[in-house]
Amino acid sequence: MKRAGLLVSVLLLAWALPGQAVYDLLLKARSLNQIGKSAETIEMLSGVADNLNDYRLFLERADAKFVAGDYEGSAEDYNNANKIKPLAGDYGLSRIYAIKNEVSASIRHLERSMNTPFKRSEKEIMLDPAFSVIESKPEWRQFWKMEWYSNLEQGISEIEFYLSSGKPDEAHAIQSELEKEYPDRNEVVYSNALIEYSSGRYQEAIKELNRLISLEPDNLRYLELFARAQSGVSSYAGASQTYSKLIRLETPDARLYIRRAECFRRTGELGKSMDDIEKYLLICPEDKEGLSLAGKVTAVSGDNLKALEFFSENLRLHPNDPGCYNDRADTYLSSKSWTWAIKDYSMSLDLNPDNADTWLNKGIALLNTGKTDDACHDFRNALNLGNKRATEYLSRYCIR
Repeated sequence: MKRAGLLVSVLLLAWALPGQAVYDLLLKARSLNQIGKSAETIEMLSGVADNLNDYRLFLERADAKFVAGDYEGSAEDYNNANKIKPLAGDYGLSRIYAIKNEVSASIRHLERSMNTPFKRSEKEIMLDPAFSVIESKPEWRQFWKMEWYSNLEQGISEIEFYLSSGKPDEAHAIQSELEKEYPDRNEVVYSNALIEYSSGRYQEAIKELNRLISLEPDNLRYLELFARAQSGVSSYAGASQTYSKLIRLETPDARLYIRRAECFRRTGELGKSMDDIEKYLLICPEDKEGLSLAGKVTAVSGDNLKALEFFSENLRLHPNDPGCYNDRADTYLSSKSWTWAIKDYSMSLDLNPDNADTWLNKGIALLNTGKTDDACHDFRNALNLGNKRATEYLSRYCIR
């Protein structure tokens, strides 16, 4: 019923507000595809994509049909996307022909895609399982003899890889070489900002990104990193404005709503935060972070019962996540439901016994039920794991 209701609301929105509807549909379709619900994506976009005639919707439906094994239908949608946005569907077509072992056609479409804004990274192409069928073919080896990526592109790709792998020194070394070879290139400034951000030097990243955004105000990569750096220095009002711009530019990432919601929570704009959370949960109804934030905002707003509903739903969907138990336990703790708090903190510690804050909070709950010895045991564990607040409780209640 929930899915049917969503589909009806999306269809009504599509007829009333086509511009906004396309973006909403895109976010929902991408979300469903990312969690492997291709059948739901196809069902939702059937008819709607054709009526709205937006290439992005055809691409999402084509991807879903590809996963479902409907290669003929997928190819038709990639070709429909090409009619609206030339070459937008060529990468998808190359994957279909690769799966069908039609090597020449696959390489032809792949080559076409390499000279467009839809060009994929070398890593993404090499790891794409669709091409495993043809990777031993001479045409595939010949394709990779061509220089599809400049030294600058390869360098930035390596920097991103090393940063994601926790190897900042290697990233710095490549950055130094790029700065010598490509001075003042925006891409190099961006990669330096990325290094600064990854190293926790958010203010330095912001300085670099301010310069870039003044030159390219609608660059999505610059804006996304800028928003994260702003949050890193607790400039939540500024970050919410940057996220708003990313949403206005129809960046195809539903998580922008939850990130902006967190910024609104930090600035005390709880109504705006909840509006974004509800929007996000309409798109991603089972998302752990979204349900957690919904509970936290609702609790701060004074409705503990509603908050508990969000946290309980999160636990139903994610029963092995210690953070979900902590969320609900924190609400029990704040409402002085000590026994229930103890139960949830205990479940959390069964899953993650190294969380110092959980030991401390469980100790506080135990203390309030008169179980001082058990509470002192938990305070000692909290202190041993690095929670300095435990010292206050130990000195007050546990020294005899």
